[in-house]
Amino acid sequence: MRLILRFFGFLFSIGAVLFVVAAAVGAFFYWKYSQDLPDHAALANYEPPVMTRVHAADGSLLAEYARERRLYLPIQAMPKIVVAAFLSAEDKNFYKHGGIDPEGIVRAVLTNAKSGKKQGASTITQQVAKNFLLSSEQTYDRKIKEALIALRIESAYSKDKILELYLNEIFLGTIVPGRNLHGVAAAALDYFGKSVHELTVNEAAYLAALPKGPNNYHPYRKTQAALDRRNEIIRLMRENGYITREEEETAKKQPLGVNPRVAFPNAANANYFTEEVRREISERYGEKKLYEGGLSVRATLDPKMQAWARRALIDGLVRYDQAHGWRGPVAKVDLAGRDWGMAAAEVAALGDVAPWRLAVVLGTGAGGLQIGLQPRREASGQVSKDRETGVIPPEGMRWAGRAGLTAGDMVYVEAMDGGRGQYRLRQKPEVSGAIVAMDPYTGRVHAMVGGFSYDESEFNRATQAMRQPGSSFKPIVYSAALDNGYTPSSIVQDSPITIEAGPGQEAWTPSNYDGKAGGPHTLRYGIEHSKNLMTVRLAKDVGMPLIAEYARRFGVYDDMLPVLPMSLGAGETTVMRMVTAYSMLANGGRRIRPTLIDRIQDRIGETIYRHDTRKCVGCDAEKWSGQDEPKLVDDSEQVLDPLTAYQMVSIMEGVVQRGTATILKQIGKPLAGKTGTTNDAKDAWFVGFSPDLAVGIYIGFDKPRSLGDRATGGGLAAPIALDFLKSALKDKPPTPFRVPPGIKLIRVSASSGMRAGSGEGGGTILEAFKPGTAPPDAYVARPDGPGAPAAVPADADRAAQAGGLY
Repeated sequence: MRLILRFFGFLFSIGAVLFVVAAAVGAFFYWKYSQDLPDHAALANYEPPVMTRVHAADGSLLAEYARERRLYLPIQAMPKIVVAAFLSAEDKNFYKHGGIDPEGIVRAVLTNAKSGKKQGASTITQQVAKNFLLSSEQTYDRKIKEALIALRIESAYSKDKILELYLNEIFLGTIVPGRNLHGVAAAALDYFGKSVHELTVNEAAYLAALPKGPNNYHPYRKTQAALDRRNEIIRLMRENGYITREEEETAKKQPLGVNPRVAFPNAANANYFTEEVRREISERYGEKKLYEGGLSVRATLDPKMQAWARRALIDGLVRYDQAHGWRGPVAKVDLAGRDWGMAAAEVAALGDVAPWRLAVVLGTGAGGLQIGLQPRREASGQVSKDRETGVIPPEGMRWAGRAGLTAGDMVYVEAMDGGRGQYRLRQKPEVSGAIVAMDPYTGRVHAMVGGFSYDESEFNRATQAMRQPGSSFKPIVYSAALDNGYTPSSIVQDSPITIEAGPGQEAWTPSNYDGKAGGPHTLRYGIEHSKNLMTVRLAKDVGMPLIAEYARRFGVYDDMLPVLPMSLGAGETTVMRMVTAYSMLANGGRRIRPTLIDRIQDRIGETIYRHDTRKCVGCDAEKWSGQDEPKLVDDSEQVLDPLTAYQMVSIMEGVVQRGTATILKQIGKPLAGKTGTTNDAKDAWFVGFSPDLAVGIYIGFDKPRSLGDRATGGGLAAPIALDFLKSALKDKPPTPFRVPPGIKLIRVSASSGMRAGSGEGGGTILEAFKPGTAPPDAYVARPDGPGAPAAVPADADRAAQAGGLY
């Protein structure tokens, strides 16, 4: 008995020693691995990189900017079915263990021993520790650190917070090339084109399969493995009590259903616009904020107007290009013994020229040129096996003359209206240009197109191309004159003039576009018919330093050289600047700042930028109790007398009615504007506006050269404005331009500018005059015979003051 007691005492001593040794070893290893553990407290202030999203004015998504595509959702907003799927797949005991799951470890060991397959036992907390604070290296040291950090995380944070971090951070693969998905919200959008709240059981289960290795369960390359793993997770969801057996069976019968979203339905139309927005955000807040800050940007773009603008510009460029002949195919491919579809797929096509398609010529046949349309690529990146063929009939390529196309030639085509399987031959235009449409009262840019194709050239000709505006600059000259003593009826000589340039320099002798001189004309006539000689004389009299100041006020030039050739638009500016300047004429002379962005909110919804800085008086009332209606107070700078601004609007209406832009008359609504053509016709312009929409168009070659001997702004740019404004103003009422108080509308002779008599018929117009500047009476009603004194109705001034006609 004593021996037995001694033996047990010996065993106890050995056990105690081993326990102490084990405890000491454990303490040593804990101390050792705890020395350089990352600070888990950093998770408390963790702000994950979240993508910035840009929305159009109608709320549609335009663009996303991110290094990691992630939309952060708080756990309270996470759908229960998604939580259930991930807990079942990754850590069913998550809400029971303290960071390490002994049951899971035992289960993994037994599974590994039984099947030979490697199964991990990391809890969700351990995965958070690894993803946020450690590397992904597979070593025992890292696993020990991961477990220790998991224990610390569990002691410091709630289970919900840990799960929130996990569901928003986990990498879930790439379904659209170049877009790495982090978090379930971003993955739901890209894999299924759905909000995370719209996911079904089978869809949530598939996303929960991806953390084990997205490439192992790729929906196209590893379809069966993806289905097997998804169904296994659905089974686990039922076993864990999250779904019923009936729901399990129904979900397992469903296909994967992966349907990569068309992320940006308006992207092809708006590439130049969104790139300008991206650049502005980057300059304003820096690239880190842009790509990781989770900004919500509400842009000013109107998708319908953008589509109309792009269509109008492309049609205008193509019209000019086709009038100058066929230049040849895009490329040549060898079709001998090959599938023509795979051969055609080798040629890179522009991705933003729809509805144009790249096609390969297969040969000639009945009805015209036989073509095969370049196959589309599947979401997996593979070339589609579908093959589409068609024909280019003779009328579809008549513009190209004897194009001489043969089998293997790659060309662009566009489907013909009403012609099933029939296409028109197209070619990328060499000429380029830009169009901008703006709200003249706020500066909000509704549409902006910077060229034919962003894929071909990212250079934005609306904001980056510095070009001479030519005669479209003349309204700035005439505004300065009207603001300083001239009236629309003032007479200016349209006669030759020579400007001496100084000792040793050649004199400058400007000329009109038609090379003729027409004698004395009214100031209005000089704008309507774009007379260079009149403009130079006017600028010489007003003084170029003053005109340079007006150019600065309107934002056309920052520091214009005050020399007379500049009065004809010899300086360089942009389409955006010109449209902004004309907007100030349309809005009564108030300064506006052009903007592509209405508002920016940070990741928590706080507004950090707003373009509209007007103050609202009376908007703070909690309820209506008979007080005055709220008013927006516009304290923007007045850059031009409102009466002068209206005079210029009235004169530029004449450009449309009688001058160089009469093509726009067919719209049948109040419009004003000015064409522009530079020396040697290197640039063609039209800038104009309705009462609530300003638009500017420029056409020219990127490397300036003549557009042709007969090229003009009225012939090239104005038709593009016509196409755009027909659509943009289609549903707008024919609202006239507002006549400001103080303007007197008086009928005058169009040729002399003198007040018209009551018996005078044609050849008269209503002219706008400031108080005290109307021309003297020239003709009057003669009830008592010739030579009777003038008799002006006493209420004439009041009628004109109120906007009446006299």
